[in-house]
Amino acid sequence: MTVAHPAPRTVHRRVPPLLFAGVAALGLAVSAIGVHDRTTWFLETFWVLIGLPLVLLTWRRFPLTGLLCGLLAAHALVLAAGGHYTYAEVPAGDWVRDTFGLSRNPYDRFGHLMQGFVPAILVRELLSRTSPLRGSRWLAPLTVCACLAFSACFELLEWAAAEIGGHSADAFLATQGDVWDTQWDMFCALIGAVLSLLLLSKVHDRQLAALVAAQDR
Repeated sequence: MTVAHPAPRTVHRRVPPLLFAGVAALGLAVSAIGVHDRTTWFLETFWVLIGLPLVLLTWRRFPLTGLLCGLLAAHALVLAAGGHYTYAEVPAGDWVRDTFGLSRNPYDRFGHLMQGFVPAILVRELLSRTSPLRGSRWLAPLTVCACLAFSACFELLEWAAAEIGGHSADAFLATQGDVWDTQWDMFCALIGAVLSLLLLSKVHDRQLAALVAAQDR
């Protein structure tokens, strides 16, 4: 008689953080080589420098879904590229600008779109697992509000950097002469958060259910 051996229950919980953390760490390390401006690199990658160790240190008590891990790693690479070149001078953004005849490098807009897209799943996961909001119709609007609040706080940090650093903060601000840059940044974050919830909520719910079931075994 063939005896069925149960599949290891920890593999799916350990592979994502190690894999995605490695990708994020490698991208961060590469971005630190020959940076355009060291201060700008630090300001842009600050969230990765703080977030990566935090995720790894809390993983045993609070593992994240694979979807969120992948999004966080992708966001880390976006921040690393912006920190290395500065958002106004990322080569990929220059190519898009020249190809489509745009008036500015759009990488900054893309970065703020990601600033809503990725935190939306992070906030949704935290609220779903630590509050009574899981399955509530208030989960989506409150998630979007949290993303907008974070975007607004980031714009205040940029304002503070401009006040303290003066012209030296231009690379961090990446306004490229647009007086409405702050408003555009928050609007892009809003679009990113809404798109993320529309596209990924069902996948996220399935992964959350699987994660909860694995923890209950």
